[in-house]
Amino acid sequence: MNNKTNINWYPGHMTKAKREMNEKIRLVDMVIEIRDARIPLSSINPLLDEIIGSKPRLIVLSKADKAEKEETDKWIEYFKEQGYQAIALNLIGDRNITNTISSCCLTIMKDKIDRLKKRGLKRVEIKAMVVGIPNVGKSTLINSVSKRKLARTADKPGITRALQWIKVSDEVALLDTPGVLWPKFEDLRTGFMLAVTGAIRDDVLPLQSVIEFAISFLIENHKNRLVRRYDIEVSEDIFETVNRIALSRGCIQQDKTIDYKRVYALILKDIRDNQLGPISWEIIDADIE
Repeated sequence: MNNKTNINWYPGHMTKAKREMNEKIRLVDMVIEIRDARIPLSSINPLLDEIIGSKPRLIVLSKADKAEKEETDKWIEYFKEQGYQAIALNLIGDRNITNTISSCCLTIMKDKIDRLKKRGLKRVEIKAMVVGIPNVGKSTLINSVSKRKLARTADKPGITRALQWIKVSDEVALLDTPGVLWPKFEDLRTGFMLAVTGAIRDDVLPLQSVIEFAISFLIENHKNRLVRRYDIEVSEDIFETVNRIALSRGCIQQDKTIDYKRVYALILKDIRDNQLGPISWEIIDADIE
C-alpha cells in the first residue's frame, strides 16, 4: 500500500480555531500540549509549532491506561532528550491531576516566577494554553482540574468550540482551545493511527483499510491479544483473521455471508474500548529513525 497520499480534513471551525489560537497565544506564558500516549508522534499537530513558537511547553501523554507503560516511559525519555518535560496521565482515573499539572507548570516557569518575585511581585499567576488535536483528552483534562463540567466532552473529534479560561489554583490558570487538526495528511499511516484511536471521523478513511491496518499491526505485535479476545486461531492472512473474528462473534448475514460492516465496527470498538488491553500503536524503536 502506498503510504503517501493527501487526505484532506479541515472543517471550517478548525480554521477559526487556529486563528483564535494565534490571537490568544500572546496572553499565555506556556503551553500544555496533549498527545495520545498510544500515538505520541501521529497525535502531534505540526501547525502547533508555528503557533506556539518559543513558548515553554509541557507534553501530556493522555490515555496512558490505553498504552503500554514500557513504551510510554520510552517516549517520555525521548521527549526529555528533545528538551521537553513530558508526563503520562490517565485523565479519567487519576485523582491527582490538578496537583500534577499545577506542579509541572510551576516547575517549567520557575525562572520567570523567581524573576518576578525578585522585582517585588508577591503573587505570580502562570497562564497556560491547552492545545491538542481533537479527541485527545483536552476537555477531560479541563474537567478534571476544574472539578466541574466546564468543557463539553464527547467521544467524537472536535466537539469543543469556544475559548475559555479555567482556574486551576491561585498560581495557575488554563486557557482551553478547540482541537485543531492540520489541513491534510500526506502520510497514510498517520491517518490510520488517528482513525484507529478515534481522532478523526470514521468516514474520513475507508473503514476496511483502517481495519486492515489494525489487524496487520496486531498480528505482528499482539497476536495473543487476538487469540484471547476472540477465541480464534490467528492466521497470518489479514482477511482470514477478520473472517474468523466474524464467525466467532456471529457477524453473519441472513444469507450466511460475513457481515463485514458489523465485524469492522466490532473490532474498532474493541480497540478503542481497550478490550484487547493496552496497545502502543507507535513503538519508539520502530518509529524513530
